[in-house]
Amino acid sequence: MDREKSATFLKNLTGIMNGGALSLMCSIGHKTGLFDTMAGMEPATSQAIADAAGLQERYVREWLSAMTAGGVVEHDVDAGTFVLPPEHSGLLTRAAGPLNLTTYCQYVSLLGQVEDEVVTAFREGGGVPYDRYPQFQTIMAESSFQRLSKSLLSQVVPLLGDAHDRMTEGIDVADVGCGSGRAMVLLADAYPKSRFVGFDIAGAALERGRSEAEVLGLANIRFEVRDAAALDEHECFDLVFTFDAVHDQAHPDRMLAGIHRAMRPGGQYLCVEPKASSHLHENLDMAMAPMVYTISTMHCMTVSLAYGGEGLGTAWGEQLAVEKLTNAGFVDIMVTGTKEDRGNHYLVSRKPGVSAESQSVGQHG
Repeated sequence: MDREKSATFLKNLTGIMNGGALSLMCSIGHKTGLFDTMAGMEPATSQAIADAAGLQERYVREWLSAMTAGGVVEHDVDAGTFVLPPEHSGLLTRAAGPLNLTTYCQYVSLLGQVEDEVVTAFREGGGVPYDRYPQFQTIMAESSFQRLSKSLLSQVVPLLGDAHDRMTEGIDVADVGCGSGRAMVLLADAYPKSRFVGFDIAGAALERGRSEAEVLGLANIRFEVRDAAALDEHECFDLVFTFDAVHDQAHPDRMLAGIHRAMRPGGQYLCVEPKASSHLHENLDMAMAPMVYTISTMHCMTVSLAYGGEGLGTAWGEQLAVEKLTNAGFVDIMVTGTKEDRGNHYLVSRKPGVSAESQSVGQHG
């Protein structure tokens, strides 16, 4: 018995428990707007902070105590005031965009709601179905919008070569597993001559996309309820996106085969997936590895297994992704990334063949 090793682990385990508790408090700070309220605010009492946020002081005071104990907020004992340092607010507020980590803290309470069902799956097999996570799409939409609103047009589209010019002229674009369709709405607004469609199995999420498109007056976009593994389209699209969608599927190979079939020859496919290796030992130094594997166990993997699926998991990794893309018939696969999105791989590939646009240029050039 190595007592020093035991003492070190006790400290580690205590940190784990405190971290889990503080994640809940950070989630509350995000949902109530407390972090946004305190950002840039001079040191203030709990009453002043509660008044500024429009909240109940007693709750705010207890929350501030947890935040102070966790080193998130600083407290002046003599003045009885609290302050959120600017060095911290850059990772905690909505203004931080993709760097706002409180968005991800929300997963702790969400996944905790299905803990007993996941335990049952450990014992009996199967998994927890998608409809047991009614808030998951909302959180995903929030986190993806933080990322895509800053990077889709300026950083993601340039990864696709001449895609900007092609969408400006007018092509057919799809997002498979689009959720609430934020990416398609942004693109449809930027490229009015192109035609956009979002496919997802979640009808409620698609309604949010339709509403947003209607508010913007977009006539070049539509949303359809469709199982991503049963796309059933044939050579309809010049460009296809999937954003963090493949690893959740019960049958990812069917999904990729369907995407390949739905693309016109020479078309491009951008597959965005969590940044990870397919080998555990290569992920151990990844800053959020425990969070990634936890989300996988309690959502991504178990949802797939609930439908008799493969259970790829969140960290299925770059190597397996390239292998599956290759098996589906995609070529010229390039793994890259963007400055604003440090948590995802961007796999750019294409369907073999010559696009109709290229043929036309050749015939008239």
